[in-house]
Amino acid sequence: MRRPWARRIRGEHGDEGSTLLLTIFYGFLALVVVLIVVAATSLYLERKQLFTLADGAALAAAESFRLDAVAIDSGQLHAALTTPEIRAAATGYLAAARHPGLEDLTLTRADTVDGQSATITLQAWWRPPVLTLFVPDGLPVQVTAVARSVFG
Repeated sequence: MRRPWARRIRGEHGDEGSTLLLTIFYGFLALVVVLIVVAATSLYLERKQLFTLADGAALAAAESFRLDAVAIDSGQLHAALTTPEIRAAATGYLAAARHPGLEDLTLTRADTVDGQSATITLQAWWRPPVLTLFVPDGLPVQVTAVARSVFG
């Protein structure tokens, strides 16, 4: 005598292998998600490193004024900055600062808008660490930092 439930246990309905396909699909999906998270984390960390470098260069440039350029205006001390001084200070800072892992680092902007603050823009090239199929050449990363000297 044959029991009706015995047929389902032996797999006579043609369901064999469906869990294997699902397991392969979800394994592939999990691998893709991990690779995307690794690439996004790498991009975030590279941007933070570039911004830290730009912030330091902006601070060095904001302090690059000459002492004879300091003036008193309405009882406040103000330092007059010039674009050549800012560019020289930022270039000197970038030459002295360590920046491992930043590929094709360029100083794209080093100037002053108002004569009292220094604006520094840096650009580097980011390449994904693992998943290079979608962005094989990488992406440009650009950051801007502004610093101002304040006498207190």
